[in-house]
Amino acid sequence: RDPSGTTILKAYDAPLQTLNLTNEALVVLASGFLNPSANSNGPEFGLYVALPAGGPLVQLPEKKARVQAIHNSPDMATSSVDVYMTTALGSSLLINDFNFRTASPFIDAPAGGVEFSLSFAPSNSNSANDTIAGLTFNYSLMDGETYVVVADGLVSTSGYSPNTANEAFDLKVYPMGQEAAMMTGNTDVLVHHGSTDAPMVDVDEISAGNLVDDISYGEFDGYLQLPTADYTLLLKNSAGTSTIASYDAPLQTLSLTNQALVVVASGFLNPSANSNGPAFGLYAALPTGGPLVMLPVSSATGVDELNKNNDITIYPNPANNVINIEGSDLSQVSILITDIMGRVVDQSNVTQISNTSLDISNIPAGTYQLTMLKGNGGISNAKFIKL
Repeated sequence: RDPSGTTILKAYDAPLQTLNLTNEALVVLASGFLNPSANSNGPEFGLYVALPAGGPLVQLPEKKARVQAIHNSPDMATSSVDVYMTTALGSSLLINDFNFRTASPFIDAPAGGVEFSLSFAPSNSNSANDTIAGLTFNYSLMDGETYVVVADGLVSTSGYSPNTANEAFDLKVYPMGQEAAMMTGNTDVLVHHGSTDAPMVDVDEISAGNLVDDISYGEFDGYLQLPTADYTLLLKNSAGTSTIASYDAPLQTLSLTNQALVVVASGFLNPSANSNGPAFGLYAALPTGGPLVMLPVSSATGVDELNKNNDITIYPNPANNVINIEGSDLSQVSILITDIMGRVVDQSNVTQISNTSLDISNIPAGTYQLTMLKGNGGISNAKFIKL
């Protein structure tokens, strides 16, 4: 503790009974440097025990939690950040140049009553004093627990159109994280909704049915324990009646047996209303960290399957030059077209002839998804093929 006795600086286990040290007399030493980088990169600080019999000192284990951080904030102001950790003993750079749609590996964090803060600064920062306004968050973690922390939301107060006013940049914490699947032969998947302009949704598997029911922005759905296989996921409206998008989740093809993943809904359904930011998609964070893996828009689902139970219809489908759209409430709509990899098609290549017809003659042949954003906040989605 600090000299006043009010602040825990570090916490350690002293397993005297476990180490069979009854009737022994020990010497416990504070050893090493609290700041190795300022001391020729010497040994780190720790508590070490000298036994009466001599020999190498026995290190007392420091109380730790395991944490994976995932950067999912699509705001241009936070596209790349430095992350600092500050305790009562000082600040240190935890993650350098942490980019959007990137995850850290699971790392050790202080626990057992040690309070710390995480601060976010521009990627060219010099210290925690360069923190972007307001982006500091305080924590105290449980010893031995595993956490998943997702950075979501927006820093900018203009240029973006979130669904609610509660989508400022924040850290969403899941306290029961996993570094591996619970059962051999499975892939465990934690689902997180992190898209600021996407509504409450369901997630179905094309064969198995509903997997996630009514997940809203900022929420987690507990780990799905899935036999490792290749799946097709259908993202549906909260009533389960309309398919918004279809994605491949090739767990077996990607050799993800026995792993635990975090799948996040990321980006904007309507980039044009959000400073032309990244388009919506599903992305997977691996426990080893690194760039998030994009789940490809599914090509295994036929046009009829994806469009059934939807409230808009596209015809002709497949089409050469013009597609027509039929459905209810087609006034005051905006349209987003993405290819099978989730990339937004250059809207300048798509000409709106009228409220119900689109000229697609200038876009390449392929399979596309049309998302219609209605003035009342509703979303409709349909798949079409350009010949």
